Formats: sequence, structure tokens, C-alpha cells
Amino acid sequence: MIKTALASFGMSGLVFHGPILKVHPGFEIKMILERNKEVSRAKHPDATLVRTYDEILREPEIELVIVNTPDYLHYEMAKNALIAGKHIVVEKPFTLTVAQGEEILELAAQKKLMVSVFQNRRWDGDFLTVKKLIEGKILGRLVSFESHFDRYRNYIQESWKEEKSLGAGTLYNLGSHMIDQALHLFGLPEYIFADVRAQRTGSKVDDSFDIFMHYDDVKCLVRGSYLVKEEGPRFILHGTDGSFLKSGLDPQEEALKKGLLPDSKDWGSDLPGKYGTLNVRNGGKEIRKKIKTEAGNYTAFYDNIFDHLRKGCELAVPGRQALDVIRIIEAAYESAEKGEVVKIKD
Repeated sequence: MIKTALASFGMSGLVFHGPILKVHPGFEIKMILERNKEVSRAKHPDATLVRTYDEILREPEIELVIVNTPDYLHYEMAKNALIAGKHIVVEKPFTLTVAQGEEILELAAQKKLMVSVFQNRRWDGDFLTVKKLIEGKILGRLVSFESHFDRYRNYIQESWKEEKSLGAGTLYNLGSHMIDQALHLFGLPEYIFADVRAQRTGSKVDDSFDIFMHYDDVKCLVRGSYLVKEEGPRFILHGTDGSFLKSGLDPQEEALKKGLLPDSKDWGSDLPGKYGTLNVRNGGKEIRKKIKTEAGNYTAFYDNIFDHLRKGCELAVPGRQALDVIRIIEAAYESAEKGEVVKIKD
């Protein structure tokens, strides 16, 4: 088993990493950092609760550190874990700047250590369904891809995420997932054009973004907002043979918040009422039907981490791919500020 430490036990430790690692036979949570609280004791009684990060870094038994702290701490804590000889999984976003990410990757290469980033929404059921439809060319040649991740939160929370600083705002938060999904499907775009703004009354950080990612063969738009009261489609795909629309969010996060574990029966299964609609013309025949959503599976991320560290398999989410997400985010802010297209590929 991979002896693992959680660098914090906030929302991501309580809801995501803790439950997944708890049921995974390849991992043992040995240490959990909580500076003041003791929430983890009830969930992980066999883990040692520590008050300082140095206690984790000094423990020779720890092989893997999950850097799931607030975003502005990712760079420093990831760097220190690598210096201490630990493999790392970093919560998204990987770092706040491309320069920070490059430094982390260079250090990891020197020390022959693993860097991966928890881009769990590659294993959302709706995204797995979209990916399957694209790879199977069910829509013919894909010409348009839209991804929406909208919420309705018209108030300002008391949180570091609402304070004006680098890394705060919805582009780093929700945008990290959506950009990663687009890059996973289509690779780096030629250029991007973005609109990023604060729309809520009194907001100090961006809470709305639209990013046009240019590819020669596919129109790609990723967008998110905190001021969408009436839900629209999560994914909109159009191709030469038809269209696919999917609404609703993957059920895994909500299930985890309710305390369910990823080994529960029918884990990640979508409700039939949430299935997406396929409308295509196939061989002159019109077909309009619901498409069963693929089962989501966040545990697959850690399956891959185990297989990489123990069997030498290729990483599903290497740090270099996660750095490309930060590259797009930086370009999006530049584009929005200047009102210009920003080139991505040389």
C-alpha cells in the first residue's frame, strides 16, 4: 500500500480525497494535517493527526503527499514535499503561474518523483459520455463543442476565494476543470479569446468567464458564471450528422457530500431523467433518443496513481498537462484585459 498524507482536511480532504483513499485498497492514509480542528479523527481514526506540515515531510514512511490546501499554498507546499523526497498529487489548479509550475516540474524531474494534479472531472459521467460519442464519431465530424459550468450564488462568501488576489475567482476554480476537459479532448488550441469579469454586486473577483479556444476543425467554447438561475445544458455538441445536449451535473460530488463512499452500489450512475439527448441523421434515418450516461468514477484517478507508482504505468494526468491549463488561464486573463486574441501555439 502507498503510505499517504493529506496536507489539509478542508472540503477537498473531507469530501474527495479522504473518502476515495479510504476505500482504495492500494492506499493507506497515515497522516492528516489539521492545524486547529480534529474533524478527521471520526472519518480516519487510524491516521495520525498532525499540526504542522513539517511533521509530514519528516516522516520517512510517507511516500505520497496530497497537496489539497488553498490554491495560493500549492507551489510552496508542493515544492517542499518534493525536496523532502515525496511524490505529490496537487489539487487543481496546479499552481498560480506557469513559472511556478515549470519550477515544480523541473525539481520533480531532478529528483525522479511523480507530480500529478487532481483533475477528477475527467471522470465525470457526462464528460465520459461526451468523450465516447466524439471518439465513436456518433455525430459525424464534430464541428462545435460548448461546455458550461454555471451556478447561482448571488452573494459574497467569507472566503479567501472572494478576496482580490492571484488565484481567486471562478476561472481558476471551475475554469481549471473545464479547460482541462477541452485540452484532454482536443489538445492545445492555436489561440484563445476570452471575456472574464466580476458580475455579482460587490464582487472583488471574477465570477464569469467565456473562453473561445480556436481549433482548425472545431469551434470550442468553455464558459461559467455564478449568476445563472435557470439551468441550461452542461454540454452542447454539434456535428455533421447531428447534435447531443446534456444537462445536469455528475452525481459523485453530491453523493460524497452526503457521506456516501465510492464503493457504494451504483456509484456514479446518473438518473434516467438526466440522460442527454442525441438527435442524428443516420443513413437517411432520423434518430432522436436519450443516451444513457456513462457511470462516473473519481476512483479511477487514484487507480492510475497506484498503477504508475507500483507498476510503472503512464500517468493519466501528468504535471505537464496540468501546466497547460494554467497556461490557458494566464492567456485568458491577458486576453480579457487587452481585448485581444492571445496566441497559444508558436
